[in-house]
Amino acid sequence: MGSKNKLKRFKENETFSNVIQPTREMLTEADFQYKGKWNADFFKNDQPIILELGCGKGEYSVGLAQAFPEKNFIGIDIKGARFWRGAKTALEEGLDNVGFLRTQIELIDYAFAENEVSEIWITFPDPQIKYKRTKHRLTNTGFLQKYKKILKPDGVVNLKTDSEFMHGYTLGLLHGAGHEVIYANHHVYKNEGAPKEVTRIQTFYEKQYLEKGKPITYIKFRIK
Repeated sequence: MGSKNKLKRFKENETFSNVIQPTREMLTEADFQYKGKWNADFFKNDQPIILELGCGKGEYSVGLAQAFPEKNFIGIDIKGARFWRGAKTALEEGLDNVGFLRTQIELIDYAFAENEVSEIWITFPDPQIKYKRTKHRLTNTGFLQKYKKILKPDGVVNLKTDSEFMHGYTLGLLHGAGHEVIYANHHVYKNEGAPKEVTRIQTFYEKQYLEKGKPITYIKFRIK
């Protein structure tokens, strides 16, 4: 994507009513205006809130919002030029149950209050395979504790990935730490039983992975 195109999308994001772009200081040095108030002040309803972390182009957030109008969805990514597409599509289709938050995932507990979130989706994250990158894996122990803090007591996390490494790493960590693995599938398009929202919604990159014959894996779990 050219720099001019990126700048154009950044500018357009600033006009979108469904995009929130706080600075790091706004999150960490003061009470963020939507923290604990996403239902009341942003969505203006009391529907469950579901997050997509590292939402990319926002395809999954928008797809889930279309499939579940009785729930609220927030796509989170630091790259605003990417989720511009999802935000624009949501506005064009009049989807008022989906929004986008531009921030880093490690700041998530500054953006949401305790027990404010019902569910989290992590879709095709960078597996950060090198050992020195362990701290950046979105299912490491540090991130799981942040998720637990903002999730309701019965809240769940969904991990969908093309990375066998990420799938195996996460399953091992969950079992080792005594978390509850509700469902696991190492090939959702081959093995039966995957929830409809796992196979019905496909991102641009997922379609490329499938064309190459890569298995898509899925885990649903609850953090103890």
